Amino acid sequence: MKKIGLILLLLLPISGFTQKQFEVFFDFNKDFPNQSSILALNEWIANNKDIEITKLLGFCDSIDTRNYNKHLAERRIESVRELLEKSGLKFNINLEKIAFGKDFKQSKIQAENRRVTIFYAEIQAKITESEFSKQLKNSKAGETIKLPNIYFFNNSARIVPKSETILYDLLCAMEENPKLKIEIQGHICCQTETDKNDVSTARARAIYNYLLRNKIDRKRMRFKGFGVSRPIHKIPERNETEADENRRVEILILEN
Repeated sequence: MKKIGLILLLLLPISGFTQKQFEVFFDFNKDFPNQSSILALNEWIANNKDIEITKLLGFCDSIDTRNYNKHLAERRIESVRELLEKSGLKFNINLEKIAFGKDFKQSKIQAENRRVTIFYAEIQAKITESEFSKQLKNSKAGETIKLPNIYFFNNSARIVPKSETILYDLLCAMEENPKLKIEIQGHICCQTETDKNDVSTARARAIYNYLLRNKIDRKRMRFKGFGVSRPIHKIPERNETEADENRRVEILILEN
């Protein structure tokens, strides 16, 4: 019984939603999709506007060297990414790009091995405007708004998946308010010294890059890390609540 339970647990989607996939194929030694795949990709894009790309995996056939095929797979991933970006599809902030080259279980049909697999998830429609979106919409130049419910892995700029909802709120607010210009400000907690690894800047940059990948004009935003120079509570913090409040990302309104 325990084994069955473990298997069922492993089969459950980790992030709370089921990822789907679509495959794009390439001719021998080419890094741009073949004509039939381009037609299929265009049709797929037309029917899947409300999705977010989460992962791109690149594969090659067994011909040529391992190193050559890995680089070819990387170029194939990039060509597909550019096509998806030009189509206006959204990308997950933690988009994964993995080039397998020929290091995978190959099909006997070589044409099936020359591919890029696109993983994607449907974006849930926004039912009501969030409090954060309302704040941004009604904000004035000079105001600073905390980006709520944004979490990062420890000492890293990699964003925890449960933060994706608020990032999407920020993206929608930027799309719906074309005059809005912002500075993304990163802050960390718990350190009595300077931010040696510049984590605060890296975290602010991660959010900036997410917006940039999703077609927000770079002229409308900038980012900056403040390390521990602007704590809400005195460092060292007395408890985890104070640490959480110091460890934050804020949005400074430049224009609205």
